[in-house]
Amino acid sequence: MAAENDKNLIEILENLNAIDIAKYMNYVSTPQAGAIATFSGTTRDTFEGKTVTELRYEAYVPMAIRCIKFVCSSARASWNLHSIAVVHRLGTVPVGETSVFIAVSSVHRADALEACRFMIDEIKATVPIWKKEVYSNGEVWKENTEFLERRSELSDNKVGCCGKKVETKERSNFRVNDEGSKN
Repeated sequence: MAAENDKNLIEILENLNAIDIAKYMNYVSTPQAGAIATFSGTTRDTFEGKTVTELRYEAYVPMAIRCIKFVCSSARASWNLHSIAVVHRLGTVPVGETSVFIAVSSVHRADALEACRFMIDEIKATVPIWKKEVYSNGEVWKENTEFLERRSELSDNKVGCCGKKVETKERSNFRVNDEGSKN
């Protein structure tokens, strides 16, 4: 059997037109899997009565990929999964197009469905991908409700964006985490 990382496909697509959903479905498809659960996040045309024209996404890609890998590992720790594919677009995503796609395969449907739901919620709560909603009459950077709910948990427990416990030592006017990086 392949190593866990060999069964995860994680991609951040920059300035591409569309996500090739078939590519990710094919990646997770296998004769051993009796279930494939998917989530496709698409740009809708309205938000709270405002006309949405597009979404714009930005990210710190190396950290986003590292955090998505952590979400995949967390899902594997809770459910019996075969393969996982996660892709997120950056740049402009017009109305009706997909910005994030997740596919999860498992032997049984409950594992795939529950893991897929967990993964989108965790990605929205913890991965450093930022979204700007562009309206016909303005624009605004958006915070995901999952992130807002998680913010107090993160500060109370000193947990990093990827769920890793961060040990800190106070030094002069900045904090240094367990990897020696300034916070």
